[in-house]
Amino acid sequence: MVESAGTGCSALSEPESKTPLIFPALYNGPVNYYARLARQQEIVLEQYDSYSKQTYRNRCMIMGPNGVVTLSIPIKRESGVKTHLRNIRIDYDSNWNKIHWRSLVASYASSPFFEYIADELNPFYHKKFEFLIDLNRQLVEQTIGFLGLNIQVSCSTEFTPISSEHDPRHFIHPKKDQAVADPGFLPLKYHQVFSDRLGFRSNLSILDLIFNEGPGALSYLQRCLRT
Repeated sequence: MVESAGTGCSALSEPESKTPLIFPALYNGPVNYYARLARQQEIVLEQYDSYSKQTYRNRCMIMGPNGVVTLSIPIKRESGVKTHLRNIRIDYDSNWNKIHWRSLVASYASSPFFEYIADELNPFYHKKFEFLIDLNRQLVEQTIGFLGLNIQVSCSTEFTPISSEHDPRHFIHPKKDQAVADPGFLPLKYHQVFSDRLGFRSNLSILDLIFNEGPGALSYLQRCLRT
């Protein structure tokens, strides 16, 4: 029996002369993820990697009124069985989508640019996506639009092994010390809600940067890499 999978992530119909960079398919990924992505004209999202817990594939970190908050999407999977990301289903039993949206509002309603993009982001937290890959891919495309970029997004047709420590699938991980895993990333400060009493926290979700910096987010991404 062929297992159904996400439908919103198709592969490129024709290969380009320059092989596009492969990125992990993340949920509102961190700033260093988008700093790399913003330099591309075309990217491929990896959908044939084996899903593992506690990665940015189903979680993101934002700055809340009391500190950093981790937003996690519950998923359905068979315990002990390796499953490709493309086959991971989202579990809506807990109404996580409403909880995430309320958390974003509580955290960023007072930020300078929340009202300008809230109406475009809100539908993602009302529509019920069956597969995680479909939600992540569409959020990546929406975020690219928020940043004013025109980047072609497709999905992998097979798994490509990680052969370099410079592969974004290798070093972008919430459990890794970012200063060690990604020394090329410069955690430059920008205006951040609640930073006056909680201090600045680097490399949160891209939404933190966009809500706080708006049109200046792209310029920040262009400055925060050493190479």
